[in-house]
Amino acid sequence: MPSSAAAQLSSTEALQERAGSTRDSRRLGQIRPWEWPWWRTSENDLFVFLWVVLIHVTAVVGLVLYPLPGWRVFLGAIGLAWIGGIGTTVAYHRATAHRALKLNPWVRSVLIFFAVANGSGNPLTWAAAHRLHHAKADTPDDVSSPMWGGFWWAHLRWLWQAGDPPIDRYCSDLKSLAAWRWMQPPILALSFLGPLYFGVCAFFWLGAIRLVFSLHAQCFVNSICHSEPGVALGEDSSRNVAWLGLMHFLQGENWHRNHHARPGSARLGWSWRQPDVGYLFIVALERMHLATDVRRPHAQDRLDLAS
Repeated sequence: MPSSAAAQLSSTEALQERAGSTRDSRRLGQIRPWEWPWWRTSENDLFVFLWVVLIHVTAVVGLVLYPLPGWRVFLGAIGLAWIGGIGTTVAYHRATAHRALKLNPWVRSVLIFFAVANGSGNPLTWAAAHRLHHAKADTPDDVSSPMWGGFWWAHLRWLWQAGDPPIDRYCSDLKSLAAWRWMQPPILALSFLGPLYFGVCAFFWLGAIRLVFSLHAQCFVNSICHSEPGVALGEDSSRNVAWLGLMHFLQGENWHRNHHARPGSARLGWSWRQPDVGYLFIVALERMHLATDVRRPHAQDRLDLAS
């Protein structure tokens, strides 16, 4: 590259950094967005910030007006959160991000729909951010590391401050999922407003309250499950957190140290003492020939990490 062009590029990048434009999350260690005010957003993430504020404010109003929703509405909210969680852990995490199994296309589409409706984002950017996390785990370029940005950065703020994940670099094999990026807004609108058909109480509990619960359940994996005590800066901070399994309906995402030890495994809970409903769901799909090429951890790995 000619020196004048290189100087121009360097000057442009410097201006972008001063303006707070992350463009994508490959340069987090240079930009250090965790030092920004919490309300400041990256270049393309204002919608994310407004969405997070909207569901939290609406959920608080709903809890004040309808603290006890009735058992039908409550079970409906639990059911939507459960299937949305299965969509995230099976379709997004294990099948898409890590290719630990192959799903029947129709099953994958259904699970992705419910994951999007549960506020997990679209599968393409989710997988790109997650692959980046594994590639840069516990370094300044880790998209959601509490070791560098603190608890709230890892828990929520990275969602609107880290910038777009580098899809071309980490998910060039997943371009077939790009259409879900455009389907995400109408699906979220349906998820948020659709329950109003069943009444005002259902609007709050099947919508915002369920979405806030599901958001924090998933975000605890980034914050709490990367807070192993006594770990030096830059070392593996992942941990298994048994109590978090209750928020995940025992679907297995809380066995995060297991996952970092064997990220390509479809099984996250490695013994009967580590419940993993997500894996049981995969086994059921496998027996119905709706899931194939299921990758499992070695027996010795299960013994070592479950002990």
